[in-house]
Amino acid sequence: MRIALLQMTSGIDADANSAAIVDAIGAAKKGGADMVFAPEMSVLLDSDRLRSASKMASEGGSKALGTICAAAREHDIWVHPGSLPLLAEGGDGRRVNRSFVIDDGGEIRARYDKIHRFDVTLASGETWRESNVYDGGTKAVAVDTPWGRLGLAICYDLRFPALFDALGRARCDMIALPSAFTVPTGRDHWHVLLRARAIESACFIIAAAQSGSHEDGRRTYGHSLIVDPWGRVALDMGEDAGLGFADIDLQLVAEARAQIPALDHRRPIGDVEIL
Repeated sequence: MRIALLQMTSGIDADANSAAIVDAIGAAKKGGADMVFAPEMSVLLDSDRLRSASKMASEGGSKALGTICAAAREHDIWVHPGSLPLLAEGGDGRRVNRSFVIDDGGEIRARYDKIHRFDVTLASGETWRESNVYDGGTKAVAVDTPWGRLGLAICYDLRFPALFDALGRARCDMIALPSAFTVPTGRDHWHVLLRARAIESACFIIAAAQSGSHEDGRRTYGHSLIVDPWGRVALDMGEDAGLGFADIDLQLVAEARAQIPALDHRRPIGDVEIL
């Protein structure tokens, strides 16, 4: 399977971001990719809630999603457009951080709402409270593709191994993790956590990331990665925005699980007995 990773510095102009994704879809196809992956909040990265409110739409009303589906169909390629901020279905103005898998006919095959919301205060002074605006998802999701089973996660989900254990036990061959990691957390945790999750779930981790200084004032870490089931880095895109390619051998998944069948050895563990 040939994969294209799109590393972006998305801004507050949804049309410009969507156009960049469409251009990347065409370039990925020309580069021989079977599927292209974009980062978290690919079509709109804006921490100003009032400014971004006018750009929010439901899934059915999302111009960006429709444009990306049309590009997948035009270029005959599967697309994981990272995640999009959308209005939740409840009609109360709440939002969801939702990722999609779109097939080469432009049809949505799967959708996943980010379960774990990023509510933190960092030593750098950065404070994020995603739960103030975003509803969390409630279920893990995987979808079968022509190349193998793809599990879905988003950014902060990386810190919760139970989700990756569930996706591993569902026999996912790949897990997509679109992200917009902060620089401090990315510097210390990004590589080691991605490698650990790949080893634990014994599958490929495909992590397209935001990178650089954004219009809303934030900085993201970059280093879009593909990690194989042994925890080896197959692609690291560094800090520059652009499109990267990697050929992956999904047979490595079966080999890793045969040699270290940890997924089959899992045992339920209750509460810790404190003596």
